[in-house]
Formats: sequence, structure tokens, C-alpha cells
Amino acid sequence: MGTELPDICETAHGHHEHSGDNLKTAARAVLVAAGEQWTDMRADVFASLAERTTPASAYDLAESVSALRGKRIAPNSVYRILDLFVRTNLARRVESANAYIANSHPGCRHDCIFLICDACGQVVHIDDDTLTDALVKAARDNGFADVRPVVELRGTCAKCS
Repeated sequence: MGTELPDICETAHGHHEHSGDNLKTAARAVLVAAGEQWTDMRADVFASLAERTTPASAYDLAESVSALRGKRIAPNSVYRILDLFVRTNLARRVESANAYIANSHPGCRHDCIFLICDACGQVVHIDDDTLTDALVKAARDNGFADVRPVVELRGTCAKCS
């Protein structure tokens, strides 16, 4: 397993948001800096994930990558890659949907808050360290260790309301 990556946010709450080819380049750099290889398969899975506007399951990604490569890719292989991406902060897991989204600011560590639209499936990711820090403190005050906040709010986005 690779080494833990330092937080490389520009400021305490600011991020350098990436998209398109810049996102793929940033993701590759973060993965390599973590001591992992950026293989063709990992690149294909990341590209498929990054082009989506809604969370994708490993099965969705396996189907996309299979079509791209012209041969069947097993969802289990995609799950292993997604686990690596989450561990190295290239992707975020939307727990309630068992699905994943690309992290638009790889290398920047925050506990995410997801706003999930029940109508269209869009996920908005926000960072509010004050809120997540308070949740971690409350858990620790009650004897919990290794706390990882998972905050997901469901509702209807502005476009769908």
C-alpha cells in the first residue's frame, strides 16, 4: 500500500478545483505521489468516473470501461480500483447510494458533506470543517476513535424544485 498523502489544499477551506484533462493529470500526480502506479486500467476507470455528473456504481463503471476496452471488465476489479481511489482521495463514496464520484480537488483532505437530489440524482459536495469537526469532537467525547464523518443530506436541488 502507498504512503499517506499530505493535505495540499491551497487554503484551509479553498481548493484548486480541477476538471477535464487537468483533473486526470492531478489525479495521476496524487496517486503516483502516494506510491501507487497509474495503470491504463486505473486511468480508464478514473476517466469514466470523472466524466459523470451523478454518482456511479462499480457496475456502471465496469460497463463503461468494458465498452471502451472492447472486453468485459469485472465489477470486482473496478471495486478494488475504487477502494484505492477513495483511500488516496481521488474519489468519494456516496454511502447511501453505494456509488462514487470523482474528487475535483484530489490531494485536499476534508470530510465531505453530500447534498443529494432525490429527483435527478445530482450530488453536490461541500466542505464545512466547522460542522464535521464538531461531529468528530462529539464522537470522541463519547469514547469513539478513528471517526470518519459521513454526512449526506437528501432533498430536491434548485433545478428540480
